[in-house]
Amino acid sequence: MKHKEYLIAKVVMSGNRYNAIDQHGNKITSLIRTGARKRAHAAGLALERNMGKTGKTFWKKVPMSVYTNATSKPSAVIEPETTEVEVPNGHQEMMEFIQKSYSLKPKDLVINELKWKYLIRSAVRGKNIMMTGPAGCGKTLAAKSLVNALDRPNFYFNMGATQDPRATLIGNVHFEKSKGTYFSESLFVKAIQTPNAVILLDELTRAHPDAWNILMTVLDQGQRYLRLDEQDGQATINVAEGVCFVSTANIGNEYTATRQLDKALLDRFVIIEMDTLSDEQEHGLLQYMFPSVESEMLKKVSSISFLTRSEAKADNPRIGSGISTRTSVEIAGLLFDGFTIQEAADITIYPQYDNDGGADSERTFVKQIVQKFMDDGSSDDLFDVEDKN
Repeated sequence: MKHKEYLIAKVVMSGNRYNAIDQHGNKITSLIRTGARKRAHAAGLALERNMGKTGKTFWKKVPMSVYTNATSKPSAVIEPETTEVEVPNGHQEMMEFIQKSYSLKPKDLVINELKWKYLIRSAVRGKNIMMTGPAGCGKTLAAKSLVNALDRPNFYFNMGATQDPRATLIGNVHFEKSKGTYFSESLFVKAIQTPNAVILLDELTRAHPDAWNILMTVLDQGQRYLRLDEQDGQATINVAEGVCFVSTANIGNEYTATRQLDKALLDRFVIIEMDTLSDEQEHGLLQYMFPSVESEMLKKVSSISFLTRSEAKADNPRIGSGISTRTSVEIAGLLFDGFTIQEAADITIYPQYDNDGGADSERTFVKQIVQKFMDDGSSDDLFDVEDKN
């Protein structure tokens, strides 16, 4: 089993994000799950990387004194590496930075070089970016990877979960007996006043239209302001220099809980469409994430997913949608925890498909795809059967 470097991290707040900083001063946020970082920060504890018997990494909460001692050891007293990414100002230097930026992409994000460089370029130029693509393809991961790559102040807002857009984006009017009526600004107001911040507006197509109306002037490059209508004097807050807005959106008829974006709002963004992964790309990703799971098993997972996606895109598809990369990762996680592919399919795949129609149902068809890999007949072409009707 390959030995991994000892790592211990403290968790610090940046905007509304919990960042992990290791004993050398390096930012390792992407290595630790959000929930683990939140719980450690709330408890005032550090996180220490450990490895289980199967080679799976996990992070254990330890006293902050362990982190302090680690940073004071001779091996760690060298000048800590800065995590700040210097974005040049000159045009020639900026072009070179953008062209070399693919090295900043994390390994667990699969995106082609051109789109990654466009993502970086749009961010450093202060553009509003909209990440589109099918559910589970990595839109939010790409946005968060951008944040980690540039190491800028960042704020996250789930627009799809926002029940009161004005309270989330502007603020609330409160009343207390001792103070009377007063206005309390939202976190969003603070976010847009933070220079060079990256503000993630997740699930924008699920947001209430009132949120879109509020964002119109904020996202307009010719205006870039937010008016606090509820505040005395109706103050106007200007968006700080260098602020970049990144949104994610599910666009298509299959997303029934989404709304069609207003054309005027859509025009305020540059659009980057995330691609669905090929069989080989997804297999490579699963191998990277679960190195202790047999490669052959992970290949079956990626092949099953790829076949469903191919069928969903056919001229006369027998299923309405393919298995997402998110589902493939979940299946690989189940394999890691001792489940079989058949058991994983029962839990994660089949419930996604309609069972109406008996032998002609979507679920029956997907079961045939899965069964193909249970019978060790993966070399057979399931779709080579002539239609005799």
